[in-house]
Parts: sequence; C-alpha cells; structure tokens
Amino acid sequence: MSLVLERRVSPGLVFAGIALPGVFWGFVVALAGLNALYLCAALVGCAFILLDFRIGVVLLILLMPISSSRFFPHAMLGITGLNPLNLLLVGTLGSYLFHRLSDRSLGRFMPRPLLWLYVVPILIAGALGSRHFGDIAPILFHGLLEFDNVTGYVRDLVVKPLLIVIFALLVGAAASRSEKPEKLLIPALISVWVMGSMVILFVYLSGVTLGELASSTSREFLSALGMHANELGRMYEVSYALLLFTWAESKEPRLRFALLASMGLVMIALMLTFSRGAFLGFIVVNVLFLLWRRNLKTLIFGCLVAAVALLVLPSAVYDRVATGFGRGFGSGSNMISAGRIEFLWLPLLPEVPRSPIYGNGLGSILWSDAMRKGAGVTILAVGHPHNAYLQALLDMGVAGLIFVCAYFAHVGKGFRALSADPALSPILRGFYLGAAAGLVSLLIAYLADSSLLPRPEQAFLWLAIGMMYGQRAKAPAHKPGTG
Repeated sequence: MSLVLERRVSPGLVFAGIALPGVFWGFVVALAGLNALYLCAALVGCAFILLDFRIGVVLLILLMPISSSRFFPHAMLGITGLNPLNLLLVGTLGSYLFHRLSDRSLGRFMPRPLLWLYVVPILIAGALGSRHFGDIAPILFHGLLEFDNVTGYVRDLVVKPLLIVIFALLVGAAASRSEKPEKLLIPALISVWVMGSMVILFVYLSGVTLGELASSTSREFLSALGMHANELGRMYEVSYALLLFTWAESKEPRLRFALLASMGLVMIALMLTFSRGAFLGFIVVNVLFLLWRRNLKTLIFGCLVAAVALLVLPSAVYDRVATGFGRGFGSGSNMISAGRIEFLWLPLLPEVPRSPIYGNGLGSILWSDAMRKGAGVTILAVGHPHNAYLQALLDMGVAGLIFVCAYFAHVGKGFRALSADPALSPILRGFYLGAAAGLVSLLIAYLADSSLLPRPEQAFLWLAIGMMYGQRAKAPAHKPGTG
C-alpha cells in the first residue's frame, strides 16, 4: 500500500516542487520587474555552479567584458552592487572553496607576487584614502562620483577593482583543472564579438558620420554605451593582440577563419572609437608581431597589409591622429594632450611631495589642493589624472608605483615564458605571446590615460593573467627563471 501511495504522491510533489517556485518568481517579477528576472537567472546559474565551479567561470568570461555597458544591470531590487555578475562571482568563488575544502585540496589560491606586489598596495592605499572622504572637492559630487559616503568609496575604488582580480584567480583555478584550457577561449571569443558588434551597431543606428565621430567634441559619444571611447579602444587593442598571435600559431583552418573574422570586427570597432591611444596601441601590437616572429615572409606580408590599410583608411582617421599638430590656434603639446599637460599634470605635480613614499590614498586627485581650489577652472574636474603612472605615484607613492610596475614585469615575464613552452599547444603559445604584446601596448597607452589598477577595460588582460596562473598550477615544476 505504501508503495502505491508513494507512486501516487511523488508526481504531485514533483509538480509542486516545479510549480511553486515558478509561481513565487512570477509574483516577484510582477512586483519588481526585470530586476527580479535577472536575479532569478543569476540564482539559477548559481545552482548549476554548485555542481562545477567551472560553469561559473565560463559565464564570468562571457559577462566580465560587457559588465560595464548600459545593457548590463548594475543593481537589482534597488541594491547597488547586487547584480548578476557579482552574484555569479560570489557563487563561483563559494563553489570553488566548498569543493576544495571538501576534498582538502584548497592549496594557495592567490600567488604571492599578486598578493604582495599588487593587492596589498591597493588595500593600503584604499585604507589611507578612506580617511580623506570628507576632504573631497564638493563640486565632484555633482554628476562625477557615483558614491556619497565612505562605504561607497571603498566599494567603488577598492572592492570593485579587486573583484576583477578574483575573476582572474577563478579563471586560473578552472584552467588548472581542465585537460584543454584553450577551451576557455571560446566564451572569450563570443564576448569579443558582443563588445565589437555593440559599438558598430550603435554607430550605424545613430546615423553619425565618421567626421563627426572623429571630432574632439564627440569624445563622449560612445559613453552612452557605458564605457568611454578610450576605454573601449584599449579593450579592443588587447583583444586584437590575443586574436592576432593566436591566429598566427593556430593550425586549425576553421579556428583560423573565426579568429581572422574576429580581428576584422575588432579593427572596425577600434577605428570607430577614434581613440588615439588605442591607435598607438594597435600599431605597437603589430610592430611587436613583426619583431617577435622574425620571419621575412611575415615582415613582407605585414608591410603590404599596412600599405593597403593606409590607403583605404577614411580621412577622418588621419584628421583625428593629426589633432593638435601643425601651426596656429588649436595646436601645440597641450592641444595634442587634450589639455592634460596644462590642466591636469602640471597642477597635480605639487601633490607628489606631500606623501612621496606611500602616497595620499586611492583617488587622491579628488581631494588634492588643485582640485579643491580650482576644479573646472585651473584643473579639469575629473576623477583621475589621465596618466596611470602619475595616478599611482599620487595614490601609492614611489613604493606603490615600484611594486605595481614590478608586478606587471612579473606578468610579462610569465607570458613570454609560457609562449615559448613546447609542452603547450600552439594555440596557447600564441595566446600568451599575444597577451604579452597586449600588456606592452596597454602600458604605453597608460602614459596618457587610465589606471594601473584593475578596470573593466582590462577584462581580457586579466583573463590571460588567470590562464597564466592556471597553466603554472598544472605544471608546478618550472625551470628556473620562468618567473
């Protein structure tokens, strides 16, 4: 009798178990709108992640580059920071830690160079800066800053950047437990297409001409997508480097075609940003490609492609590159730097001696004397100095700048070592060499913008850093000198 009852009751219980959550979320969606739908999707994703944290890593690779766009929810149910990406990140990290603790194989999650050369200086600078929240120039709270208290300061300037580091570490953990880590490049390739298509479609649907887009007065046009044109350009230059070098080493025809098509898409999107820093980074990547391969056939082919490209480039590109050059009004070094020299770098230099060793704290430009006394008049009312090295010097001092630069030297050395490792597949060797080229191009571009701290534009770089650590974990015994 009991068996009969179980057979009769079980289907009902199963149906109730499926229907009740559906009804519950239906009510929630009706009350809270799309935010509840995003929350539901994220929680369902977390349920699958509990089975295998690598599922979460794949989703994070897909979402991380687009997480700063306007099309991605940044808050749900009115709670800032509660969004699908952060939920997936926490769920993936929790799943990883749970499974590693259960089988007693946790090991070292964060490599020592990353911890001591990079994370610790950020935490110290964040702690120093949090004490100066009350000194921030009041004018900056009107539309520039997204926080209005110390908690928001820590969230935006300390926690958010370090979440990208955690993303990289999770990628490394997934790569170390994958027989073919190169499969993690598939979601990255999809993300490249999403990010590239986003700009191309936006420009096409807007009806703006290339001449208008190249104008210095249109630099905020793409900001409607959630990222500045310069940020998008730097993201594209790194993704282009990864695609180019991976394409050169790959032996599979279908993959080579997909990579070639992706490069074409990225080059168009990069051109539409009209970011001079990105143009320079693009040139650096291609020059390194020719130098590092040291192949006469490649050199000749590259020169031919460059010549053709110079002929077919729209005149708007040349106009944008030539901005500030020439004679007369609207020319000179200050015009070339878009006002950075006179209205940012020179006013901020007196801030360096105030705390030359350990700096003034993250975001110190916000409470600098120059900003407090002349924001919008003698200094541009902006949130960063538009020079990554000057920013690090102001925020972390000489010690912090040395530590952070030493970390990126460590990363570059690791990329080059893996790119020459015969034990790796050609795809991975090309990928790591492309990562090294992308890192060099970013470090050069950072002379005139951005930050040495983790930013969404660095999503593909931190993907490569995570892959590097994962690759090392797969083969603990390395030759001396591999970093």
